[in-house]
Amino acid sequence: MSGRLLRLVCTATVAAHAVLAAVPAAAAPKPVEPGRRSVADLLTDLQRLYRGAEKATEAYNATEEHLRKQRAEARRLDAALLRARLALHDSRGAAGRLARQQYQGRSDLSPYLRLLLARDPQHALDQGHVIGQLARERATTVRELAGSEKKADELARKARAALDRQLALTERRKKERDAVRRRLDDVEKLLASLSARQIAALADAEDKGTATAQQKLVASGALGADAAPSPRGDRAVRYAMRQLGKPYEWGAEGPKRYDCSGLTSKAWAHAGTPIPRTSQEQWARLPRVPLKELRPGDLVIYFPEATHVAMYLGDGKVVHAPRTGEKIKVAPLANNPILGAVRPDRRPAGARD
Repeated sequence: MSGRLLRLVCTATVAAHAVLAAVPAAAAPKPVEPGRRSVADLLTDLQRLYRGAEKATEAYNATEEHLRKQRAEARRLDAALLRARLALHDSRGAAGRLARQQYQGRSDLSPYLRLLLARDPQHALDQGHVIGQLARERATTVRELAGSEKKADELARKARAALDRQLALTERRKKERDAVRRRLDDVEKLLASLSARQIAALADAEDKGTATAQQKLVASGALGADAAPSPRGDRAVRYAMRQLGKPYEWGAEGPKRYDCSGLTSKAWAHAGTPIPRTSQEQWARLPRVPLKELRPGDLVIYFPEATHVAMYLGDGKVVHAPRTGEKIKVAPLANNPILGAVRPDRRPAGARD
């Protein structure tokens, strides 16, 4: 991670009003003079702020995804309601025509008397058959009218409910967007309060911490021999590697900028396997694999809340979009506390990729 904290403090002074989020008051760093605090304390505060920002970002992403689906559902219901109203209009027209025909052709004589008085009984019988057929058609039309009205009413109710849900999600998205802004503002304030010496010390401490965590992971035997990627996993890796150097941006899904789960979801979609948008949903819904069985293309999930995700490359390395102020890059697998790993294209035993 060498140099990234220095880049971040530069970014903070230029883009203080362009980025987003905050931490709860209880999690915010203590108001102590930065110059009097140890590097370890400052690094702990900074990492806590970054985690808070990433957690808020993934919550925003989840709501954005739900809102996208809700908009599609609202459009589908609106189209169905339009079709139902057109059918209802046609049914009412047919019912009106039948009513007029019944009025114009009404008779007070029963079908039995009409048969007795008819000059041609066969003609009267045929006419009676036609009248019976018309009566059945009339009954069918009335049923269809009632059904169309019921369907239109039900679709109208569902469309109104869908709109209400969409409005509620839109409001929630605004609140979560503001939360991301506050959190990232806190990150920038802390960075802006540090000296160049402190920034360099933080970067060095972070790099050493990652190196130590990586050494422990390798020494633990938790990693197995690298396996070959599946065809789709290979395509996902190639896509992710083509994004190297592109900047991180919260909520972004490419093609010029990405956040962590935006990168992994787009890479796997490009490979032909759509996956959930957020790191939490990727952890919750995708098949899990032990670290010992990792192969390129698998997704590594970080932190207890599953708020960060990276793509495994092999040889103990991942590619990921780290955080605001940084660019997509290759990093050690243990760059953050590992929660576990998932495989988007995992197949049942014996099945082919």
